[in-house]
Amino acid sequence: MNPITIKPDAQGKVRDLYDLGDKLLLVATDRISAFDYILEDEIPCKGKVLTQISCFWFELLEGVVENHLISANVADLPEEFKPWSDYLDGRFMLVKKANMYPVECIVRGYLTGSGFKDYKNTGKVCGIELPAGLENSAKLPSTLFTPSTKAEIGDHDENISYDRCAEIIGEEAASTIRDLSLKVYETAAAHALERGIIIADTKFEFGTVDGKVILGDEVLTPDSSRFWDASCYEVGKEQPSFDKQFVRNWLNENWDRTGNPPRLPQEVIEKTTEKYIQAYEKITGRKF
Repeated sequence: MNPITIKPDAQGKVRDLYDLGDKLLLVATDRISAFDYILEDEIPCKGKVLTQISCFWFELLEGVVENHLISANVADLPEEFKPWSDYLDGRFMLVKKANMYPVECIVRGYLTGSGFKDYKNTGKVCGIELPAGLENSAKLPSTLFTPSTKAEIGDHDENISYDRCAEIIGEEAASTIRDLSLKVYETAAAHALERGIIIADTKFEFGTVDGKVILGDEVLTPDSSRFWDASCYEVGKEQPSFDKQFVRNWLNENWDRTGNPPRLPQEVIEKTTEKYIQAYEKITGRKF
């Protein structure tokens, strides 16, 4: 539970956002969402993992793309937030205010999830034709950029074509964020693979600051990406992943999707925390 008594100016499923005038304070809580519901139970340490993985990637990607991070150092917290320094340490980012594009940049390196379902039905992923005979979890012949609209909480994002993306934000912006998305994914995927993790797919958000395109929001976290353990990767089946898979699996078995989701058992909460921390440690090579 976020103990800060200052009311956020905006709230996402996981993040609380405070408008500081010339910049923003993003706070990653331990909230968890599944099937478009924010669950009653929280996952301890989750917000810190998301923030610290994002900060790691922002640093690693410095030569590839500019980003919105100003500081994640407690010493730089505005005075009015200092009383909650202990809670905020490791889970906040002070970021530049950007004009965010109203599209999400989905990048797929592997055929899985809704992409695999789409392919089985149509031979395509989000309208992009693929060779016949690809199996579940197969590495795609080339990395795909499949943008989507940004939905309000409770709604579903809607996949759109590249052409529709260009209609919404303009051809120049669309081609810029497409090329950056692919470049960022390829760079990160190569690093992760060296650390024993496959990044199957991910999503990015971009915006502009003073006319320059920058990478914003969270980046390459277990919430925004599908991380697989390379040591047990096997084409033709679902892969275990470093994210909220325990939560989704348990809900699938114990909830018929009517009414509000049930409370999570302690074991599922603990295993999920464990998975998030594992992802952080494997990717960064640092102790959490």
